[in-house]
Amino acid sequence: MNKNQILALFIEQLENKHRVALASTQSAIAAATDEETVPENKYDTLALEAAYLAHGQAMRAQECEQEIQAAKRIVLANDCEYVRVGSLVSLIAESGELKWLFISPCSGGLTINYQQQIISVITFQSPLGTALKNKQVGDDVSYKIGTTEFYYEVDSIE
Repeated sequence: MNKNQILALFIEQLENKHRVALASTQSAIAAATDEETVPENKYDTLALEAAYLAHGQAMRAQECEQEIQAAKRIVLANDCEYVRVGSLVSLIAESGELKWLFISPCSGGLTINYQQQIISVITFQSPLGTALKNKQVGDDVSYKIGTTEFYYEVDSIE
């Protein structure tokens, strides 16, 4: 797999997410400043609620910008002795199922479709990411969510 292409797809997804956040911000600002939202009495809070929404959307857009900048700073190393930010990792589950992961400093939970393969983006803050940190090929990985324990073996690190 080509990590440069995967990183480019990841950044593209983040930029799309940012565009949606900006559009939502503009829409919320328009609603907050529309003359129809002017309060008719002291109990009419529509304008106030729209202003809060606009502020929240603006914060979301700012977070998206920060995620894009963090993704653009990811260094894709050539030597892949251990799992780190920028690693593309394949895991084998006990069932034999292969799972692909891209380690990122942000935006865990996104998925990347690459050559008919689903790659999950995870961070080291997630339970699986914490368990994977600094692991090498052949290492066992286990983590627990609630009462369920998951077991994998590191198949490859690119």
